[in-house]
Amino acid sequence: IMSIMNRVRNLKNKYKNEENITDEFNCTKISADTTDNSGTVNQIMMTTNNPEDWLCFLLKLEKKGVPQMDVSLLNRLIGRYSQAVAALPAEKYSQDESYARILVRFAELKALQDPEEARDQFHLARLNCKKFAFVHVAFAQFELSQENEKKCKQILQKAVECSAVPLELLETALQNLHLKKKQLLSDEEK
Repeated sequence: IMSIMNRVRNLKNKYKNEENITDEFNCTKISADTTDNSGTVNQIMMTTNNPEDWLCFLLKLEKKGVPQMDVSLLNRLIGRYSQAVAALPAEKYSQDESYARILVRFAELKALQDPEEARDQFHLARLNCKKFAFVHVAFAQFELSQENEKKCKQILQKAVECSAVPLELLETALQNLHLKKKQLLSDEEK
């Protein structure tokens, strides 16, 4: 307990000494520790702990490489996305687009490791953020990549029924599915 209390005291002192700690978290400010970014994570969690800051941090971390080619980066990203999902309560942020993007990207990264876990994460994203069309399209794209065309179509149709927005995104994805395209949305359409 003493060790934990000392660590907490050290963290408090560290953040008291930093400039502008009460200002809104600035995504360009990075911890001196560039290997695991624990300083940045701690700062996010101790100050704002909002989806926008988490997403900004996570996207910046992703730019350090290609997760599909770098297992170490993939594992680090999955760990950080998992941390973000755990730190952000769904009941508070289900209407937040950045939160929805975190859930979707976490599921996409999990798909590189374990499709079944990825499917669970996509279900979670769709359950918590059903108003965003891109959440449904990402899940449908995952099912299409798993050669589950019927499931893909069901997801998109249910998204239309639950009035996810923008509707045009769903209509385009359904149209591309009917045209037998491998990608439901082109990069431009995304």
